[in-house]
Amino acid sequence: MQAITPYLNFNGNAAEALDFYAKALGGQIVHKQTFGDTQGDYPVAESHKDKLMHALFNAGELSFMVSDCPPGVSVTSGNAISLALNFTDETSIANAFNALGEGGTVTMPLQDTFWGARFGMLTDKFGFNWMFNYDKPKS
Repeated sequence: MQAITPYLNFNGNAAEALDFYAKALGGQIVHKQTFGDTQGDYPVAESHKDKLMHALFNAGELSFMVSDCPPGVSVTSGNAISLALNFTDETSIANAFNALGEGGTVTMPLQDTFWGARFGMLTDKFGFNWMFNYDKPKS
């Protein structure tokens, strides 16, 4: 079995979110397909032709996919899942935390923890929960 790849669903703003994540995490959009790109194979409402049907994002070893919900379907943000990011240095964790937190809500500021890590949590402006962890070197 391979690793789980998160698939984030949006209510029409997946392209905006994907651009935000690419900038915030220094990644790249590997593949992007709109509902309109599939017109010959799949009937598409005019309102959804420019919405993302499927996209793949990579930043180093981090990988996830995104999509807008099809017409008549919507997603409600919840707190059942958080996306956990692990870092190898304090500069990287601070940069990613600040970038993903832009327009969002910090639920736990980055701080040193009793378990020897730098850790923080936030909900981004699209309603997704993120956890940030940097395990400090043991002395």
